[in-house]
Amino acid sequence: MHTVLSKDGTKIAYDRTGRGPALILVAGAFSYRKFPAQVQLAQLLSSQFTVYIYDRRGRGDSGDSQPYAVEREIEDLEAVIEAAGGSAYVWGLSSGAVLALEAAAGGAAITKLALHEPPFVVDASDRKPPQDFIPQVTELIRSGRRAEAIKYFMTKGMGAPGFVVSMMRMMPKVWTNLMAVAHTLPYDAALLDGYWDGKPLPVEQWSRVTMPTLVLEGPDSPVSLRHAACALAQGLPNAIHLSKKGLGHTKKLDAPKIAAELSAFFADKAQASGM
Repeated sequence: MHTVLSKDGTKIAYDRTGRGPALILVAGAFSYRKFPAQVQLAQLLSSQFTVYIYDRRGRGDSGDSQPYAVEREIEDLEAVIEAAGGSAYVWGLSSGAVLALEAAAGGAAITKLALHEPPFVVDASDRKPPQDFIPQVTELIRSGRRAEAIKYFMTKGMGAPGFVVSMMRMMPKVWTNLMAVAHTLPYDAALLDGYWDGKPLPVEQWSRVTMPTLVLEGPDSPVSLRHAACALAQGLPNAIHLSKKGLGHTKKLDAPKIAAELSAFFADKAQASGM
């Protein structure tokens, strides 16, 4: 384990493996640097890249200075980029994709960017979280009701059936890991604030995201994720859209298939695929 200090003094923990150009993996909700699928992905990519996988603020071995702000998470990613040599490729998954996108728009030294199923809602007919989603999640965590927060986030935010949460509660290790990071769910919700309303994306605010960008999604993913990926790829100045079976993230991550596409993209061999 390595650590770096973010701009506000918060310790950010990361692991580094492999050799080659720096590639930073940015996890989504419920994930952390020891999450098995993330570790597997890092190992698969390590033959071509020096892979950095870090605990986002409040998770694992990283600190959690308060008050939280999206800007602090952007600074955390920038600190890891600096530790990686001052510039890096970046892959972000789900809310991690939103974080990576916002960092790139703010001028972070990202040379290539892969955005994997950012959970925007861009079509009014697609399923949307409740309007009071963020305050509800925040209140559940504030009052110490982590299990309720997990269920609420998964069902009302991610659209998972209730029985999925019940099944997870019967898997002690899985549930323990979820409970350990549940207090960061308001952070993920904050990253999506304003992007869940079923309205067109405000692509003008990402006009500085001019580096080569790959937007990935799976054809078996919820339609809202597919609509979002397509809209984002069309709205960014230098992006391609890749839709391929095995790239969805709402079930178990297919690390080998994801690694293959990331390797191709960062090696300039990626091919776009339509909806």
